Amino acid sequence: MVMEDHLKLCTQSKRKCFSTKFISIFVSSLFLIIILFQIQYSSPFEFSLSARSQRWGFLSQENYSGVIETMTEELKTSVTFLPLVDLRFRETATTGHTWFMSSLNDTLEENETEHLYFPSKASKGRLLCFKGRNTRDGTKNSYALAWRGSLPESAILLEGLTFVSDTYYNHENLWHGICAMTPLVRWSMKNECLKPARWVLFHWGELRLRMGSWLQQLMQASFGEVKVEGFDRGDVPYCFEKAIVMRHDLGQITRENKLKVSDLLRCKARSYCGLNPAGKGREMNERGFPIIRLTLLMRRGSRSFKNATAVTDIFAKECARVEGCILQIVQSEDLSFCDQVKALTNTDIVASPHGAQLTNMLFMDRESSVMEFFPKGWLENAGVGQYAHHWMADQSGMKHLGAWWDPIGKDCPSPQDHLQCFLFHKDGMVGHNETYFAEWARRVIDQVRLSKVGQPSEDQAKQQHDSKACTC
Repeated sequence: MVMEDHLKLCTQSKRKCFSTKFISIFVSSLFLIIILFQIQYSSPFEFSLSARSQRWGFLSQENYSGVIETMTEELKTSVTFLPLVDLRFRETATTGHTWFMSSLNDTLEENETEHLYFPSKASKGRLLCFKGRNTRDGTKNSYALAWRGSLPESAILLEGLTFVSDTYYNHENLWHGICAMTPLVRWSMKNECLKPARWVLFHWGELRLRMGSWLQQLMQASFGEVKVEGFDRGDVPYCFEKAIVMRHDLGQITRENKLKVSDLLRCKARSYCGLNPAGKGREMNERGFPIIRLTLLMRRGSRSFKNATAVTDIFAKECARVEGCILQIVQSEDLSFCDQVKALTNTDIVASPHGAQLTNMLFMDRESSVMEFFPKGWLENAGVGQYAHHWMADQSGMKHLGAWWDPIGKDCPSPQDHLQCFLFHKDGMVGHNETYFAEWARRVIDQVRLSKVGQPSEDQAKQQHDSKACTC
């Protein structure tokens, strides 16, 4: 009888028993999902603290601060510094992730230079830190990432934005320097014209304590005071509140964006030097002929003209043949930065031996003309580097109207060894060919004269373009 009553009771409450069991399973599953969600989306610090909470049991208010301090200390000591330069990638030092900070992959934006930014989603919110100030061996300098609340022991936090540039070449040479700085200028243009509080410069991971005077003044014209960081406050880690790192020089930046950078730098340099070239394009002499300004940009020593007087006479004769043509002879080493800006601002045609001084073409108006001269042996042995100023003309909006390679001079004693032959000819001097130079100069002057005849109607549009270029 008791058994029958029990079965009857269970039968009557079957639905109720099932409902209670279902609710228990549902609540347990929901609790498990919440735990998994917390693990998935918590920061490493929060998850670690949660794990410790389970191990230690409930954390009271009194010992919570102690746990935080312990976890912070553990994070500090877990920061790992790696060599700035990874010699395993020596053969691909400038490609992919490069050999500089090789454990980190670049941020890629269409038509822009590859770069690294800290802190960011890619760095999981961590700041960039450097340690070491070796100027001879990049493997003895190191880098690490750390959260702001758990920076390495004794670390110095440098506030504001830091521009970091590592170049395979150098920050002294005008051409190589501007190639290293162009992506930083472009990044600033895209990001509300942000200005750096400091610059950190590396060559092969070796710290550099300054940039060349010409480059520094160009950057000063664009960003204001240039402070190159030397990490001279002790042998401790230095961490950056914000940092943008460029390690590819020009990288994948497009020609259109290179032109925008050149326009900005040209405008800023002219303003910095107190120059206002408005109306220059429609200059006329008293007889109504367009003024054509031809500049011979000379250099001393290596790759200078063997007979500068003869070359000057050739160009003077051809310039005198065209009414409105004005010739100026400029010795690049004798000019200050602003003297160089002024000389090239007032130039329609620049003729110069191959060398860093030709980077000053940046300060000419777009569509101005460039003529370049090389010593014997360069054409056969110098490789693609001899076309650097072809590239400079292209990215600054100039017309490179050819080059002349001197065929006369001493022969290389090891003609099969291109490197040895280049070193043999590298610092040679440039001769001249009167007939060729005269015909070439005449052709270029005539082209510029014809282009200037139709220029007055375009001058207003040019002034509008110039004013937009300086907006940063």
